[in-house]
Amino acid sequence: MAETDHHQNTTRTSIMEWKQMHPLHQIAETPTHKLLLKQWLKEQELIHGRIALKETQIDSVRKEITLLYIFFFLFHSTTLMLLFNNTSSSSHSSSYSSSCHRSWVPSLCSLIFSLVIIWAVRYKSDVEKHMEKMLKREKEDKGLLGKCVEELKKKGLEFDLLKEVDALRRAKSLRVVEGKENGVRKWSSRDFVSLFFFTMACLSLALTRVILCS
Repeated sequence: MAETDHHQNTTRTSIMEWKQMHPLHQIAETPTHKLLLKQWLKEQELIHGRIALKETQIDSVRKEITLLYIFFFLFHSTTLMLLFNNTSSSSHSSSYSSSCHRSWVPSLCSLIFSLVIIWAVRYKSDVEKHMEKMLKREKEDKGLLGKCVEELKKKGLEFDLLKEVDALRRAKSLRVVEGKENGVRKWSSRDFVSLFFFTMACLSLALTRVILCS
């Protein structure tokens, strides 16, 4: 009996000492918790890298969209200015009639250029929107994983691996389902930008006709 009581007391003492250890020391002494913490820390580094890359890519796409805006207005303003100067320098009515007759040539060039720019802006805007969604997912993953890492560091061996990992998976699954439910396409600022550029292209065609035929 004495030996049994001594063994129980020793076991109880070791358990108490184990619980009094810092959670990080507990993790270091437990292979499963230690491996999980290493995996999560490595995954956090990968997420940080992907977030930085996507932010750089989004900035690059936005710069390209800005350049397309500049090209659009620069082309039409330059074209209208050249046409106006050319017609102003002409003095014969026959030249006006000839210019009006050939007005479909600059009009067609202007229309084709406008449609190409509008398509490019729309395409780049869709790319930007897609990358913004991916960046949002990465940041959400970063938040979920960060909470799990903090809980693991704080609880040590009291951290329930099965329960916490399952909660993380369910949170990710719920986020995917919510994303699909919100996938109904609505009017956005990109649609109004495309409409604005199309309106400006039509206005440019009308001005070209007026300049050459007035």
